[in-house]
Amino acid sequence: MFRRVQWNKVTLVGVGLLGGSLGLALKRRRLARHVEGYVRRAASIKECQKFKAADHATQDLALAVADADLVILCTPLAQMRPLVRQMLPALKRGAIVTDVGSVKASVVKELEALVAKAGAHFIGSHPMAGGEKTGVSAARADLFENAVCVVTPTPKSNRAALRQVERFWKAVGSRLLTLTPQAHDELVSRSSHLPYLLAATLANYVLNLTHSKHQATLCATGFRDTTRIASGSPEMWRDIALANRAAIRVALDEFVRDLQRVQSLLRQNDADELMRWFDTAKQRRDEWCAQASATLPE
Repeated sequence: MFRRVQWNKVTLVGVGLLGGSLGLALKRRRLARHVEGYVRRAASIKECQKFKAADHATQDLALAVADADLVILCTPLAQMRPLVRQMLPALKRGAIVTDVGSVKASVVKELEALVAKAGAHFIGSHPMAGGEKTGVSAARADLFENAVCVVTPTPKSNRAALRQVERFWKAVGSRLLTLTPQAHDELVSRSSHLPYLLAATLANYVLNLTHSKHQATLCATGFRDTTRIASGSPEMWRDIALANRAAIRVALDEFVRDLQRVQSLLRQNDADELMRWFDTAKQRRDEWCAQASATLPE
């Protein structure tokens, strides 16, 4: 059993699904003496209080991060750089800043140097957890339990800060994986970003109002499950798509080639090859499901 991490003050910059879930996990596991939340809207302060995601919430960023030992950026990617610039004067020396962003190379490149100007340390993180529902009302204290969290240090990373970030993610129940920012972005472009783009494209195509009025009626559980993540935050996914556009374009090109192969098999009426193609997909997914299930706690 790992040693419990104790922080005097943890600040969540953004208290939505991920930030709110971190706040609930911190409080349930008693990992911080004080959890502070920074929010953009006055209404969000009441929501934080209602769902008990933070001990205190404020729209004052400097107040939120003052004296914080750990600051976690839980906002859409495009907001991170301007928020870090704004918080720099209030960051205490030696503080640790991390994030939950789904893209790492550009975020780490921008924020590592910025945070260092305040005598603080930035370590990139990406917990592979979330859902299509947004907002603190969807937050769960167990969201990160047994989820993989990728930590993306660089040669410039402070070793002590890196160990603290690793301990933090373990303390909220995550399993750690260390990758370079570039390797992370290539892998998630296929496993995370591409599925969202496919779900969004499918939802836009199938539910287009130019189709028959009966089209939506014939969309059942298969369509619902396949397009579930299309209900995610458009702002968040816009930022992800633009920030990781080079890797996503490669993944899309590869996927289109695979689709064209299927189209060719259909054109040729090739039953045997279609069967092999479907069988390979089933085997690969079944093996992945079995492996994923084996890592779940009893």
